[in-house]
Amino acid sequence: MVTEQDKTLAGIQIAIQIEIDGKEYYRQASQTSSNELGRKLLLALSGEEDFHRQKFVRIYDTIRDQKAWPVIIIPLDRSKGLRTVFTEASKELTPNLKVLSTELGAIVKAMEMENKSYDFYQSQGEKASYDAERNFYQSIAAEERGHHRLLLDYYEYIKDPAGWFVQKEHPSLDGG
Repeated sequence: MVTEQDKTLAGIQIAIQIEIDGKEYYRQASQTSSNELGRKLLLALSGEEDFHRQKFVRIYDTIRDQKAWPVIIIPLDRSKGLRTVFTEASKELTPNLKVLSTELGAIVKAMEMENKSYDFYQSQGEKASYDAERNFYQSIAAEERGHHRLLLDYYEYIKDPAGWFVQKEHPSLDGG
C-alpha cells in the first residue's frame, strides 16, 4: 500500500530531477550563449535551480528520517538577485545585437521548462497535506514564474534589440 509519505517523497524526487535537469540545461546554454548578458543570466538561473534542488534534498531527507515536513522559508526578495543580474548587464547592451537562431530556440525551450516546473509545483501545492508543504511549493512556483518572466524579457531583447530598447527606455518620439 502506498502511504501519504511515499506519495510526498515521490513528488519531491520528481522535483529534484526537474531542478537537476534545469541546472544542467542552463549551464550548457550559458556556455553556448553568443553574448555576455545571456551567459550571465543563464549561469545565474543554473544557480537558482541548484538552490531549489538543495532545498528539495533537505526536505526529502527530513521527511524520510523524521517523517515530518520541515518549515523552509524562502525569502520573498530572492528573485531580486536575478533581476539585478539582468538590469546590470542590460546597462551595457546595444540595440545592434546579433544573435544566433539557436539561442532563440534555447530560450524558448527554457521558458517551456519553467512553465512545466511552475505547473508541477502549483499542482503539488494544491495537493499538499501540510501548510508548510503548500507554502513551500507556492514559493518555488512563484520563483519559477519569475524565471520565466526574466527569460521572456531576455527573449524579447535578443529577438528585437532595437524594439526592446524603445519599450524599456521609452524615448520621446514626438520630435521635441
